[in-house]
Amino acid sequence: MAKILPFKAWRYNDRLSKSIDQLTSPLFDVISQKQRDALYEIEHNSIHLSVPLHSETPGQAQRTIAKWKAEGVIEQDPIPGIYVYYQHFSLPGSSKSYIRKGFISFIEATDWGKPDSVILRHENTIPHSVSDRVDVLRATELNVSPTHGLYFDPSFELEKYMDESQLNPIYETEDYQGVKDVLSVIHDRAVIQKFIDKLGPEKIILADGHHRLESSIQYRQEMMQQNGHTGEEGYNYHLMYLTNGEADDLRILPTHRLISGIDNFSREEFLKKLEPYFFFKPIENPYDIEEIILGKQWAFGLLFDDETIKVRLKPEAISLMEWKFPEVVKTLDLTVMHYFIIEKALGIPGKEQRGSRNITFERNFATCLTKTIKKEAQFAIITKEINMETVKQVCTSGYTLPQKSTYFYPKVICGYLFGSIKEDEFKIPFNPWQ
Repeated sequence: MAKILPFKAWRYNDRLSKSIDQLTSPLFDVISQKQRDALYEIEHNSIHLSVPLHSETPGQAQRTIAKWKAEGVIEQDPIPGIYVYYQHFSLPGSSKSYIRKGFISFIEATDWGKPDSVILRHENTIPHSVSDRVDVLRATELNVSPTHGLYFDPSFELEKYMDESQLNPIYETEDYQGVKDVLSVIHDRAVIQKFIDKLGPEKIILADGHHRLESSIQYRQEMMQQNGHTGEEGYNYHLMYLTNGEADDLRILPTHRLISGIDNFSREEFLKKLEPYFFFKPIENPYDIEEIILGKQWAFGLLFDDETIKVRLKPEAISLMEWKFPEVVKTLDLTVMHYFIIEKALGIPGKEQRGSRNITFERNFATCLTKTIKKEAQFAIITKEINMETVKQVCTSGYTLPQKSTYFYPKVICGYLFGSIKEDEFKIPFNPWQ
């Protein structure tokens, strides 16, 4: 079902690789403007491929890649492999150390809109963002950063091969998150076959990178209309970082909502509209709200500039929800939040929430607090993390989670390697290991 392939990565040349920490960059959907401005000043930083300057066109990105290849800035590995990628990290306020273990390979970009889809998504995409990514992929034929997918293996069969590979790292750096990233490679054909066989019967849940994967799916559909399609061409595949969803080192952090720009917003009227549905409890110290709502179903924090309120849905109110979802989606904390708080109290219909300029997303609690105190936001809705079992249940139901329900931490970084779907660079010669 899940068809994965080893590949010959494009990587920075040996001289530049000695300063690889100066060449990596955050993914395009999490990078700040300040980070962009600083990284654009570095001539060969991967930011020039992953998040080109606004004035650059896909054609200019293609010319940058061609120039880097011609000048030897990036070089293609001569032998195909599976690239093992470990991330060593801890969470704020905790001394516990984690290691997220995974590997990067190509995977067939099957259409996730069909019943027999191999890759399951858990959130919807925004059309214009997908269109932008398709334009770049069409021009460059290069996967600049891997998306993040989850397979499920309670026996942890592949980890021993990945652990062995990590004894001989290619790169080892600390990234912008404070995470230690380590990359190594497996070239052994017999071991690679074990990865291929293990993933073969699996369905993959996409953890991060929905827009990038959908762009690969759309590009594949576009290319399939041409004559001579066999299913083995490079455009059929997509670069993915695959980790074991059974591991305890898979962390999902909450993503809070910032509300701003509501015309004639009245806190008193807003809270009055919430009263039929929620219990209220004032909280003296705003920094306590995350811990107070933890583990409590349908509980949220409302941060205003001068007060914090814990709200919790009245149990009987759940029957008033009119959205037609299966029970597993209907009873999610975030579904409750988007329906009762954002639609019923704020008046933003569910179908308009994805594109609403009044709703922004923020992982960092301190940033939410700062923006509300400074009145850069009218208020913030503080949420809780979602667990992996819930993500699995929603994905297998055929439905999706509300937008920005999950923040799989840490994010992968861009710049360690690139994956080409250009036919003469993608194709692996017969029996390359001999």
